[in-house]
Formats: sequence, C-alpha cells, structure tokens
Amino acid sequence: MARSPYDREILALAFPALGALAAEPTYLLVDTAIVGHLGTRELAALALAASVLGTVTALCNFLAYGTTAQVARLHGAGEGARAGAVAAQALWLSLALGVIAASAVAAFAEPLVALLGGEGRTAELAARYLRLAALGLPAAMLALGGQGYLRGVSDLRTPLIVLIVANVANAVLEVVLVYGLDTGLDGSALGTVIAQAGMGAAFAILLLRAARPAGAIGPRLEILRPMVRTGGDIVVRTGALLTAFVLASAVTARIGEASLAAHQIAFQLFIFLALTLDALAIAGQVLVGRRLGAGDVGGAFAASRRMVTLAAMVGVGVGLLLLAGREVIPRAFSSDPEVLARAHDLWPLFAAMQPVAAVTFAFDGILLGAGDTRFLALAMVGALLTFAPLALLALAAGWGVIGVWAGLNVLMLARAAATGHRFRGRRWLVPGAVAKVA
Repeated sequence: MARSPYDREILALAFPALGALAAEPTYLLVDTAIVGHLGTRELAALALAASVLGTVTALCNFLAYGTTAQVARLHGAGEGARAGAVAAQALWLSLALGVIAASAVAAFAEPLVALLGGEGRTAELAARYLRLAALGLPAAMLALGGQGYLRGVSDLRTPLIVLIVANVANAVLEVVLVYGLDTGLDGSALGTVIAQAGMGAAFAILLLRAARPAGAIGPRLEILRPMVRTGGDIVVRTGALLTAFVLASAVTARIGEASLAAHQIAFQLFIFLALTLDALAIAGQVLVGRRLGAGDVGGAFAASRRMVTLAAMVGVGVGLLLLAGREVIPRAFSSDPEVLARAHDLWPLFAAMQPVAAVTFAFDGILLGAGDTRFLALAMVGALLTFAPLALLALAAGWGVIGVWAGLNVLMLARAAATGHRFRGRRWLVPGAVAKVA
C-alpha cells in the first residue's frame, strides 16, 4: 500500500487512456439512445449490426497494441526516426486492413446477420446498416493505428481529444440526420461514418507528421513484416478470448431466458469495469516498452511489479463493491424475480473474478509492452481449452449459470497462472530497440 515512485507516471498514462477507452462504448450508447426512439425493430437491427462491427474492431485491436509496443521500445532507445517509420507503416497497414474489412462486411452483410439469428425485416435493416457502416471501417482502423503510435511516444492526451471531438460530432450528426432530416436508421449509420471519417483523417495527419522527418512515408516491407507477425499473435489471442465469451453466452442461452438475462447483466458490467483495468494495462505497455528500449531492465521490472500491485488493489476494491451491491445492482437492470434470483446466485463468482481479472490484465499489458505476443496467444488458447469443457459440462450436468460463471473464473485463473509464471520467469525482460523475446 506504500506509495511508489512509479505511481505518478502510471496514473498520468492510465487516466487519459481510460478516457480514450470509454469513447468506443460511448459511440454505441449514443447510437442506441437515438435509434431506440425509432422503434424496437430498428433497435434490434442495430444490436445485430453492432455485434458484427464490434467483433471486427476487437480482432483488429492489434493495430493499436502491436504499434504501441514497437514504438515505445524505439522511443525509449532514442530512435525517433525509426519510430516515425513505424508510424507510416501503421498508417498503411491500418488503411489496407480497413479497406479489406469494409469490403468483407459489405459483401457478407446478409450471411453475417443470419448467422447471428436475424430474420425478416429486422435482418434486412441490419444488413443495410452494416453496408453503410462498413464505409467507416478504414477510418476506424486508422484511429487504432494512430492511437497505437501516440501511446508509444507517451502522448495519450492527443488521442483523447480527437476521440472526444469525434464523439460529439457523432451525436450532433445523428440527431440532425435521424430526427432533423428524417433519415431513420440510415442516418444513424451515416452520422457515425462521417464522424469516423473526420477522426480517421485526424489520425492519418498525425501519423504522416510523425513519419515525415524519418523520410519513410511509403510502405516498407521490412517494417511491415514484424508488425504483421505480431498482429497475427494478437489476433489469435483476441479471437480465443472472444470465442470463450461467445461460448459462455451460447451455453447460458440454452439454460434458460432468466439465466441468460442474469448472465448479460453481469457480463456487461464486467466489460464496463474492464475499461478501468485496461487503462492500467495500456500504461504497462508504454512503461515497459520505453524502459526496455532504453535498456533499463531493472526499472521495467520494478514498474511492472508496481503495476500488478495497483491492479490487484483496484480489483479487490471493485470486488468488494460488487459484493456490497449484490442486492441492489441487479435491480437497476431488471425487476423480474427469476432473473434477480439467478443474478443473486452468480454474483459472488462475478465479484471474486475481479481481483484475478485485474492482475491478469496487468500481466497482459506488461507482456504486450515487452513484445511477448507469441506467448500471450498460446496462453489464451490454453485458457480457452480449459474453459470450453467446463462450459459444456455446466450445460450437460445442469449446473446452470453458476456453472458457467465458475468456468469463467477458471478461465481467468488459467490466464493469470500462465502470464504470472511468465512474468516471474523474466524471460520477457529483453532490452533493446527491437523485441526479441524467446
């Protein structure tokens, strides 16, 4: 509990990171609030489309995480020109991936909606929304790459400003288009696309500005290759994590509607609380990458250890608050006695997960900052393989939603055990401007 010399630096990075992380769900909240007044069918269509777009964005988060790790090392090593060259490659990779993702989403909009269970007029509206919203994906990818670079050079204030402006523009545009011009669900999609276009342009300018002094504006394969390799590792890690969450929801849906509703309450709160913990993880990426780049192995480990301690403290605090609100918090989301009973049953498991999740996220951020992405991918696949049989057994044995959440706790414990062992082994503490973790 004693203060550490690293606390101020950690918090200075974590607070603006938290604001930037909160921007993405804010987009969805604004869309939901505006579209919700159009009708239930439109809101259901938005929910289907948002699921697809959210998954695509999550799988591409390596554009931010991978870029941060590389740039932080180079920045710490005093290699400003090489960091600028990475900025240019982040731009090209983000733009290329955005165009590919937009084309795929637009081309397969109808099958994707059908895969999620969309039917009839709702499915038609969702597919149309996806085709329009896909136009904004290149800009959204540019925003991820831009944030990754700026985090790497310890500038978390600029991304926060750009994202706040984009969110305000999105809200104004949607109100004007949906209500002022009576464009319905199309207006919601187009308002977001226009706001994303402005955001993407801002990040593109920032990336080009960083790359210009290095004289490396065009694509360079020797820089793109390691970025793609690291990105592949992070995609596997993220994909395994998303698979675990989807499996948990699918199993709970087959247990019963009340159990699914209780699971949804706890899970959405978990996602919301994860924003705070991810902010600490981003601070860990920056601090570790910068110190390893500068050759300060001791400082990297000491800062990381403090990060884990702070994360554990936050996790314990959150868990205790959840336990204290066991009778109150679920009632803010439902008044159904059966749903509340299921939520009451799973709540201790939900609260108990928080300290473990907090420490796990901290380890993730530290190892990402060190460039130890291959290990993180393998650890997450291993955790998924541990969780999947438990989730299916919960359904077969009639353990209900409690069994599912017990499995989620085991999933988090498996991740914590694997990444914690890696952390203590110190194989990730490889100094230098380029990550070469074995």
